[in-house]
Amino acid sequence: VFTGAVKAERTVRSDRSTGTREAILSAAEWLFAERGMYAVSNRQISEAAGQGNNAAACYHFGTRTDLLRAIESKHREPIEELRAQMLGDIADSTELRDWVGTLVRPLTEHLAALGTPSWYARFAAQAMADPTYHHVVTKDALTSPLLVKTIDGINRCLPDLPKRVRSERIVMVRNLLMHTCAEHEGALAERGSRSRSAWPVAGEGLIDAIVGLWRAPVHVSAAGESVETRHRKAKEDDD
Repeated sequence: VFTGAVKAERTVRSDRSTGTREAILSAAEWLFAERGMYAVSNRQISEAAGQGNNAAACYHFGTRTDLLRAIESKHREPIEELRAQMLGDIADSTELRDWVGTLVRPLTEHLAALGTPSWYARFAAQAMADPTYHHVVTKDALTSPLLVKTIDGINRCLPDLPKRVRSERIVMVRNLLMHTCAEHEGALAERGSRSRSAWPVAGEGLIDAIVGLWRAPVHVSAAGESVETRHRKAKEDDD
């Protein structure tokens, strides 16, 4: 009987701790999304999570970076599950749009599943824009084999694109994807579904735009010269 009581007590404590962690994660995500990383204190997070202990966030997660990573991990798991399914569907496709779809749709479908209001897209945009946490977010994202596979698939569809241009455009794509989703999420939260298209429609629009970005012509060489300048120099050499 005593052993059973001890086990039951441990279960209750574990459930309570899990509930507290979830409350802190949700509160932190909301506050970071609305106010940014540095404008939010651990005390404000604990209060918003309904915790009397102002150090609850530190107790359960440690540093601010650990808390940020925990929020990212909470969302990354369902996003990666969707991406795995989509990668299986397209197999070894040679169509750029298929690969861009596996980049965009897992995020927009996850945001749709969260309902309205949600805060993840705005949280992620705030983290990416913060110089302290930007490298944490991007480094952690690139540890995902599925995301790396997606980027590799995109690159295979663009064999003639210079490496430097690819590197520049993946940054453009990341900013376009995250900040557009953040703005869309904010508009839905503030003004409702009539203010913006549904997430699936927004996702298709993003795919169109990102495919266009990847296929845009290159007017600057690897040496940093414009195509027009190279042509002029070549003509002068011929003369």
